[in-house]
Amino acid sequence: MAIIEIKVPDIGDFDEVAVIELMVKVGDVVKTEQSLITVESDKASMEIPSSAAGVVKELKVSLGSKVKEGSVVLLLEVAGDAAAAAPLAAPAAAVAAAPVVAAAVVPELQPSAGVSGPLEVRVPDIGDFKDVAVIELLVQVGQSVSLEQGLITVESDKASMEIPSSVAGVVKELKVKLGDKVNIGDLVAILEGVGTAAPVATPAAAAPVAAAPASVAPALALSAVAAAPAAMPAHQPGAAPVGLPHASPSVRKFARELAVPLNEVKGSGPKGRITQADVQAFTRAVMSGAVQTVAAAAQNKPAAAGDGAALGLIPWPKVDFAKFGPIERKDLSRIKKISGANLLRNAIMIPAVTNHDDADITDLEAFRVSTNKENEKSGVKVTMLAFLIKACVAALKKYPEFNSSLDGDALVYKNYWHIGFAADTPNGLMVPVIKDADKKGIFQISQEMSDLAKKARDGKLSPAEMSGATFTISSLGGIGGRYFTPIINAPEVAILGVCRSTTEPVWDGKAFQPRLMLPLSLTWDHRVIDGAAAARFNVYLAQILGDFRRVLL
Repeated sequence: MAIIEIKVPDIGDFDEVAVIELMVKVGDVVKTEQSLITVESDKASMEIPSSAAGVVKELKVSLGSKVKEGSVVLLLEVAGDAAAAAPLAAPAAAVAAAPVVAAAVVPELQPSAGVSGPLEVRVPDIGDFKDVAVIELLVQVGQSVSLEQGLITVESDKASMEIPSSVAGVVKELKVKLGDKVNIGDLVAILEGVGTAAPVATPAAAAPVAAAPASVAPALALSAVAAAPAAMPAHQPGAAPVGLPHASPSVRKFARELAVPLNEVKGSGPKGRITQADVQAFTRAVMSGAVQTVAAAAQNKPAAAGDGAALGLIPWPKVDFAKFGPIERKDLSRIKKISGANLLRNAIMIPAVTNHDDADITDLEAFRVSTNKENEKSGVKVTMLAFLIKACVAALKKYPEFNSSLDGDALVYKNYWHIGFAADTPNGLMVPVIKDADKKGIFQISQEMSDLAKKARDGKLSPAEMSGATFTISSLGGIGGRYFTPIINAPEVAILGVCRSTTEPVWDGKAFQPRLMLPLSLTWDHRVIDGAAAARFNVYLAQILGDFRRVLL
């Protein structure tokens, strides 16, 4: 028995790569070419294989260590014959560690000078991958390429990699297009080459990374799991990697674009694999303030900063507007600051859908006008919004999921009907609440709305008068517009938007009749409500507004 050093072989043009995974431990029995560690550069990650079989006696690297060609990975106890076949070699002799494989491959890969004429570039040995998709074309016809320059990028469910050119020359023809599936040996491009060539090994003569000469090592090395940068903006710069999160290259790229630290994301896929949906959910949670990144928490910085800095996004543009003309600067009101944060959270966290419909309120409007004329001396003016509140209560009773709230994995159905209505004030949007609207008549609701709206304009609304709503109505009837998409007021699960009614020609089966139509925009939380229920709610609400006697049914 003898102790030998297993060193990092020629891994191409990489220097000081980080160890991101230890694949063996002391006492493990390893085979020749079995992977020992995974290393990562800023462009690729790759597995370093063992050049001999034996028992691991000592690991010479740890997570986060920096290694390069010739660095000792571990000490291996091997049999006498194996020791002779794998001596304590200098870095330059790393390829000779597997003599049988090298003998089969090296003759085919010897550079040949002065190659000219059409040359085929094929997919080299890219590891245990089949039918990988072409996701990017890096060159075009007529372009000059150098030796080892990337031609295309391919991606499997485990890795993405660039396929390099084995010759220098001019691209005469591309044999693949976006979306094509390729395998080892498939023709990528035809080049008109003059100069040094490095013919690509055929599948039968394919060699492991450790046995490949430097000219093809970078391409073979990229057959490992695709790499993410060693430190994203959301991470603390300089911190050593502590393992490669389980995610596909496309998800890694998506996370990098959002500057999401993947090691802080919990995967919901098989074996904890991180999906794009997981990254999106993490982003929403950070933006809403429900979660802080490690970097943000360390800096004691609010995670829901309005400029997106908590996610490591590029800074909000800083512009000196005064350079372009006169300006006036005013601070946001306290109400707008508070409501803005809530609106941002609700817009991000709720999967909202909006249904648009119209209600025929011709008869209801005529009744409202006549009622106000008959009760002029009472001092109470009945508005269409009061009728809407009563109509919504009836619809909420028929479809109770619209009067509910999510509480974890449970749905809380409320047996009370408190209706909020958005009030536009000089200081911003406020939402007073009509409590127990089901127990109040139209005159009482109208009076209460008038009183609450005045308090809102005067800035005298109490917190109690703005809390407890189970459903909200946002009316733009006094301003105009046709349809819009109101943002749900969490923890409610729906909100109704209404705009100004207009007289339109409506076919009654015999002729077009002028009818007063009220636009309805119902936004609902898709986690609680489905499209069919939303459509039924809108239809029923329109029926009540069309014939208010239905409220009594």
